[in-house]
Formats: sequence, structure tokens, C-alpha cells
Amino acid sequence: FDSLPPAHYKETMNTILTWMQQSETKLSMPQVAIAEYEIMEQRLREFKALQSSLQEQQKGLTYLSTTVEELSRRGPAEVSQSYRSELEVVLGRWKKLSAQLAEQCQKLEERMSKLQRFQNDTRTLKKWMAEVDVFLKEEWPALGDSEALEKQLEQC
Repeated sequence: FDSLPPAHYKETMNTILTWMQQSETKLSMPQVAIAEYEIMEQRLREFKALQSSLQEQQKGLTYLSTTVEELSRRGPAEVSQSYRSELEVVLGRWKKLSAQLAEQCQKLEERMSKLQRFQNDTRTLKKWMAEVDVFLKEEWPALGDSEALEKQLEQC
């Protein structure tokens, strides 16, 4: 019995594996081009919530690691090796998931920043175009009114 992990170990392992599967599914959703800032904000909030959840699950992962270390010290080598291998697979998935999540957050934040700048530039351009439109529709000064023509030339 010394070579078997406590029941809590299996529960924790199943919880973490289930959580990782759900998180991997969320991250594997195809990234579509999003042109609405609010949708991007929503997606970023989801990723941030996933990162918080990742931090919460870290305790379980630490528990698994310490339990496997204890099993290695007191149990047969072949049994402890199988648990160590199982844990290595979980740790590998965990690192990959964590890296993907951080990368997705960073990319989304960069795209949100670019979209914000683009929207601001677009508003500025539209305002300028409206001003130019008003200017172009103004009545042109009569020929011979050199002062008015000079002023119009400066505006152009």
C-alpha cells in the first residue's frame, strides 16, 4: 500500500486532466478575424479568466508532484517510474497550455491596440474628409477679388 498514491491523488489528477482538456478545447477554437473591439475584449476576459483558473489549478499540480516524489522514495522503482512518467506527460501539457494561453493573450492585446489606433485614425480621417467636403462646396470668389482668391489658395 505504500507504493500506491492516496485517493486524493487520483481525484486531483482527474480534475487537472479534465481542466486541461477543457482549456485546450477553448484555446483550439479557430481564431477568426475580429473587427469589433467589444468582441475582442470579451475574448480577452475569457483568456484572463482561464489564466486565473490556471493559477488555481497550480496547487493541485504541486500536490501531484510532491506525492509522486514521496512514492518514489518509498515504493518500488517500476511503480514510481510509471507515476513519474504520467506526471511528466501532465507537466508537458501544462507548460504547453500555459505558453499558448500567454501567447494568445499577448496577440489579442496587440490586435486590440492596433484596432483601437485604426479606429481613431479612421475617425480623424472622416472628420477631415467632412471638413474638406464643406470647403469644396463653398462658393468660389469672383475673379478679380485677389484677396479672397489668396485666402482660398492658402486654405487649399
